[in-house]
Amino acid sequence: MRRSAFSIGEHQIAPGERRTVAINLARLYNHTPLDLEIEVIHGRRSGPVLLVCATIHGDELNGVEICRQLLLHRALNRIHGTLVIVPVVNIFGFIQHSRYLPDRRDLNRCFPGSERGSLGSRVAHLFRTNVLERCTHAIDLHTGAIHRSNLPQIRANLDNPLAEKMAKDFGAPVILDAQLRDGSLRECADQNGIPLILYEAGQALRFDNDAIRCGLRGILRVMRGLNMLPQLVRKKPELEPVVARSTYWLRAEADGIFRSSVKLGQRVVRGQKLGSITTPFSSGDADVAAPYGGIIVGRNNIPLVNEGDALYHIARFDTVARAEKQLEAIFEEIGAHQLPEEPPTR
Repeated sequence: MRRSAFSIGEHQIAPGERRTVAINLARLYNHTPLDLEIEVIHGRRSGPVLLVCATIHGDELNGVEICRQLLLHRALNRIHGTLVIVPVVNIFGFIQHSRYLPDRRDLNRCFPGSERGSLGSRVAHLFRTNVLERCTHAIDLHTGAIHRSNLPQIRANLDNPLAEKMAKDFGAPVILDAQLRDGSLRECADQNGIPLILYEAGQALRFDNDAIRCGLRGILRVMRGLNMLPQLVRKKPELEPVVARSTYWLRAEADGIFRSSVKLGQRVVRGQKLGSITTPFSSGDADVAAPYGGIIVGRNNIPLVNEGDALYHIARFDTVARAEKQLEAIFEEIGAHQLPEEPPTR
């Protein structure tokens, strides 16, 4: 039986057709229109409708490049189901190199949105009704905030079996069982019965080639797991990502200049010195020590810190040594550095 056309906005995409469509989002002050650009690949054969979106935070750029490389992949010529790709969701933030919308609202706290609310609420409503609710599964691409790097990781509600399977299929080094946040796209998708996983890697306003490579590989693996693409013949067993049982943020206990001595992906033990905080005129250092053992999955990259600033995001595992070995093996399989390079201290 021939598939029906795929409807998105006012557009109809026929089976076997690939098209870029535009939905008017808003206008700039000079009345220049801003369109939400969406690439739709509607396969001839039936299957899931997978959404891949990036730049809900306008300065998180790795996802844009992941989408670009995904669109060039030859495997998409044999797709079952439908792939919907939105490289830039927060067009306002993207133009201004900003995480936020012009009114300083976080778009990822505005869902499900409203036709008559704030700008963020209206953008969220348009994206939900025209894009998200047309899909059966979703992958949301993010990076760390500005001056903060994240180890490639998947965040998902592991109580949802479909999201858990997508998370494991993705094959990122680490999976975090993350609670749903009020107003987030992930919460909105969950409430609409759409399993969504969130990929975090790298930092804002920077390309990270290892993070991009891991993200592209992960999306293709999820598509194979959903039977949207042919399976690959593997010569060796799959590597299982490690699932963190909890995470915590280690924060600065003093103001000053922060010098880090550990890097992303590194295993740390309780009481280990991770860095120090000093001042321009001080000969003494205030040590930053790990209160618990674990693996560093996020870290601050800017040396100037105030008391209370987040320095390290540390994931805890039942067996940290095993998690470290598994993480290094996955990085090697991805073709990335075994551990991300240490950013220079400025």
